[in-house]
Parts: sequence; structure tokens; C-alpha cells
Amino acid sequence: MAEPALSIRGLTKVYGNGFHALKGIDLDVQQGDFFALLGPNGAGKSTTLGVVCSLVQKSAGKVSIFGIDVDKEFAKAKYQLGVVPQEFNFNQFEKVQDIVLAQAGYYGMTRKEALPRAKQLLSDLGLWDKRNGSARMLSGGMKRRLMIARALMHRPKLLILDEPTAGVDIELRRSMWEYMRRINRDEGTTIILTTHYLEEAESLCRNIAIINHGEIVRDTSMRELLAELNTETFLLDLAAPIAQAPVIEGFEIQQVEPSQLALVIHRGQQLNDVFSALSQQGVKVVSMRNRANRLEEMFVSMVESSQQTIDQRERQEARV
Repeated sequence: MAEPALSIRGLTKVYGNGFHALKGIDLDVQQGDFFALLGPNGAGKSTTLGVVCSLVQKSAGKVSIFGIDVDKEFAKAKYQLGVVPQEFNFNQFEKVQDIVLAQAGYYGMTRKEALPRAKQLLSDLGLWDKRNGSARMLSGGMKRRLMIARALMHRPKLLILDEPTAGVDIELRRSMWEYMRRINRDEGTTIILTTHYLEEAESLCRNIAIINHGEIVRDTSMRELLAELNTETFLLDLAAPIAQAPVIEGFEIQQVEPSQLALVIHRGQQLNDVFSALSQQGVKVVSMRNRANRLEEMFVSMVESSQQTIDQRERQEARV
């Protein structure tokens, strides 16, 4: 069996003030995966990725990238890795093409190798016509694309995207994700994503880990996780306003606005039964959408549940 793209064992980080940011986490990301690492603010996501990228010194544990121990063979492991951080971390007064060419030099690529690679990436990401301009003249979304191009210059097998679409408009975000899907599918690049846009993670990622208070509270496939969802809430837009919410036996329906209803569907219930009953009452539905995406509902539920477990454990430890 192939080595995982990323393997973490017993990873612990304790800061000088005694704060345990990571509490012995174990995690595997398989080669070719599109993987989501999610958690609330302060949960340990950035610390975990910081250790993987050798930007944060761990207190204990082991990290391997494609079977390469990050501590023992740092340079070799780093060559397998591309990182797109949250913050813009390039010289904004430098030319766009020079930024990606400089990155190639850090990884031993000759200029002859780097120039066609830079053209390919900048073209794919819609930046080729900006190549001779100053990076500070780019929009926020284009700066994000530039960081992706820079991270991919040396053809890493593992790409880490830390909140890559923060502040990016919807159109640019969609085209960026299409590109990420393509390199994952066509080039086999393993991608690890952290994001607060949970609908992105649900759409893009095949597997997911949720971290809270420095512990992995769930590590599973996206499909299995969403299959556990017991209820979904849909918003139904009506063709005409109604005076009050219709009553349909076995279903929870609330009126949000005169022309909009909120419908709660429990596992095993059929939407067609609702539409049939509404039609019999003269209520016509013109469109339907989820009130919240499914992953968001599961995420909130698991974070709240893990918080209760942690609080209970801490109370028990305090009594000892």
C-alpha cells in the first residue's frame, strides 16, 4: 500500500504558558485525496499545518510527507510540499512573473525550466497578461491566484490551501475551485483545504477531519458524514403569498415570509409527499434551496457535542 501523502502521529504542541494547542493528534491523508481539515477558530488547524510546514516547532510526535520524516529529511520532505497561506506573503512591489520565478529558484529549477512553467501556471490562473505588472496592482482574488501559482511552481505532490478564498468574489472563487479540481483529478495532486466556507468543503472534498480544542473529533469520508444527517431544512419560495403556513401531517412547516416557507425533512421522509400535499391545498412552489448546507449543520452539531465532552472531562479531572 502506498504511503499516505501526509501522516501525523501523536502530534502535540504545548506553548510556554502551558496552553495545549495540540493534544496528541493522529491523522492520515491518502495520496490523491482532496481533504478538508475543519474546525472553529483556535481549534488547532493553523498550528497543525504550521508544524507540517516546519513553521511551528512541535512538542512531540511525528510528521511524514509521502513517507519522508519531516525532522530527519526536511529538505526532501519540503520539496514535496506547496503551501498557500492565509496572508499575502510576497513582495507586492515585485513583478508578478518575477515572484513565481524566484520561487522556482528556491527549489533548484533553472530559468530555462522555470519560464515555461511560469507561463503555464499564470495562463491557467488568468494572470499571464499581468505578468509584467507590479503585484500590488492585482485585486485580492488575483493575489490569491498568484500565491497558488507560486506554490505550484516546483510541481509539489501535496498542496496545502489555508483559507484560500477568503475575501475572493464568487466568480473568481468558482473558477479557482475548478482549477483545483482539475489538478487534483488530472495531475494527482493531493490537496488539503482549510476553509470557513463549508459549502466549498462539502462540494470539493472526499474526506474530512474536524478538529476542536487540539483534538481530532471526527475523521471520516464526506459521504459517510453527511449520511448521518437526521434532518435537513429547506426554504420553499411560493408563486403567491399565503396567509399562514399550511398544515401537513408528519411534517414541520413554518412561514418565514408571506411567500416563503421553511420545511424540515427528517430522514426517511419524501419531499414529493410534501409537494403533493401543498398542491392539493393550492400552494405552488416555484423554487427550493437548503437553508444551511448539510456540512454546516453536521459541523455545528459535532463541535457543540465535542465541547460538551471536553467540558465534562475537565470537570471530572478537576475533582480528582
